[in-house]
Amino acid sequence: MCAKKVTKPPHEVPTTGHEWDGIQEYDNPMPRWWVWIFYATIIWGIGYTVAYPAWPWLNGVTQGVLGYNAREAVAADIAQMDATNAAVKTQLVSVDLNAIGEDEALASYASRAGAAVFKTTCAQCHGAGAAGVQSLGYPNLLDDDWLWGGSMEEIHQTVAHGIRSTTDAESRYSEMPKFGTDGLLEKAQIAEVVEYVLQISGQEHDAALASAGGTVYADNCSACHGAAGEGDRSQGAPKLTDAVWLYGNSREAINDSVSKARFGVMPEWAGRLTEDQIRAVSFYVHSLGGGE
Repeated sequence: MCAKKVTKPPHEVPTTGHEWDGIQEYDNPMPRWWVWIFYATIIWGIGYTVAYPAWPWLNGVTQGVLGYNAREAVAADIAQMDATNAAVKTQLVSVDLNAIGEDEALASYASRAGAAVFKTTCAQCHGAGAAGVQSLGYPNLLDDDWLWGGSMEEIHQTVAHGIRSTTDAESRYSEMPKFGTDGLLEKAQIAEVVEYVLQISGQEHDAALASAGGTVYADNCSACHGAAGEGDRSQGAPKLTDAVWLYGNSREAINDSVSKARFGVMPEWAGRLTEDQIRAVSFYVHSLGGGE
């Protein structure tokens, strides 16, 4: 409905002069204490912008008369923490990797520091709980199935130098052929070897195709994955006889792996993480349950 002008007798509190569905709004003044607090916050806000960095300029912000700098404060806190932990960091770098767990204090520090590094640099791929993401090729770090080995030394090598990293000469490298894309096998042969892999991994399969696939496997796959599908860690070739799969164990997923191949890359962290951080996160990953 349309608003209509409403007037009140002089002795009553005035309204704003309008009515909506029978509801009128009184025009009471704000309490004086509230008004003064409002004015005080305005004065405080102006004073804050004068005292601390606040107003943006083309080349930065106003620094404030107190000269406070949040970045410098954080840098000072980090420097203080580094100085506090200098001794334990030196110890962490100097001891043998397998001896870290023998010192309770050192192991406690390495576990906490490694967890922080993992959540900052590793969880994006391996997950916050380190369970990985199957189908995307991010390995589960909680089990005992390791492509390149799960000892402390091997985990350290992987973290420091990555896998298939073209910017690190010490990165471990292997590449699976694209049997379908590059025409190395016919579609019928790929179908046969897929059924054979399903067979040796204990899954439902076509027995006739799997029988023929055994020959295809022996001629094209056994050199890396082993004669019995046991895998080869020196090449990063996964084991094919268990229930742990990096890209999924469905018929379609295995077919994609054989036809198009997989080529997961892990970046090297040497140079971006300090040696004590690499050792700490290696210890942390090793202690999650799957380390060897």
